[in-house]
Formats: sequence, C-alpha cells, structure tokens
Amino acid sequence: MIQQTLVLIKPDGLKRSLTGNILTRLSETKLEIAAAKVVRVTRELAEKHYKHLHEKPFFGELIKYIMGEFHDRRKVLTLVYYGEDAIGKVKELSGATNPEKADSVSIRGAYGRVRTSGLFENVIHASGNEEEAEREIKLWFEPREIIFDVYETEKVIRNNVSEIVWKEEK
Repeated sequence: MIQQTLVLIKPDGLKRSLTGNILTRLSETKLEIAAAKVVRVTRELAEKHYKHLHEKPFFGELIKYIMGEFHDRRKVLTLVYYGEDAIGKVKELSGATNPEKADSVSIRGAYGRVRTSGLFENVIHASGNEEEAEREIKLWFEPREIIFDVYETEKVIRNNVSEIVWKEEK
C-alpha cells in the first residue's frame, strides 16, 4: 500500500551533526522524499504536534525538547517520505521510542539516549499510523510545499488571492 509519513530529525540530531547519518539510513527504505524543510518550532506547533501527550507529566519538558531549548538548536528538519509501506518501513528503521529498548542497529538505538530526567532524546520522530501521518503532515506542511498531492486539496480565495489548502473534513 502506498503511504506517506512524517519524519522529524529533532534538535539533538541536528546539534550532534547526525543529519547525514540519519538520511543515509532512511535511504535504505527506497522511499521517495516528497517534501523537506527546516522549521523553527514554535510552542504552538510543538503543543499541537504532541497534543495526545498533553496530560503526561513530561509534556512540558517534551515541548522544550522539540523546540530545541535543551540543545541550542531551535529547529528541526521535517520530511515527508512517500512509497510502498512508508509508515512501517520508517518506523522499523527508527526503532523503539525508548533508545535504551531500541535495537542497536536502529536509528534510535544507535544515536538516541535518555536524559537523567527520563526524557527520551531519540533524535527522530516518525508517524505511527496513517491517521497520525495525515494529521502531522498537514500540521507541518502546506500543500504547495509537497511536490505532489498526498491528500485532497481545494482552492480557496483569501484576501482576493487564490491558494491551495488542505480540504476540510466534512
């Protein structure tokens, strides 16, 4: 099944110059990169991305982490990978969320670590399923930033300017 998935190389991965290593590992999947950009993560974006973890005791620290406050890298590299079983391939290569439990040949097993506070510095985020991938891709990217349509779009007029936006669910 053809899918798309969001991948984030997190601030710790950027700080430790792991971008090339991670992209090389991701190339093993033979998936196509449909979009890529560097993003300065705002608190609003971070909270929307991790809204499902809002009630967790580590939520505040997680927000600071993805915003780059711990690594002096207030940015992430965001990518959309596209192709056959994209979600499964990227999740398998990424490894378990907890770097200490991740297979040592996975990205998180090789490069991740756990802070003394217990926060996982796992260098990469990958969407967990199709619903999550769609929500996350639409959160991090505008339709015009992806080289081909991965979800339905529609034309709207805003301030007398026509633009393409994600089609609203009905």
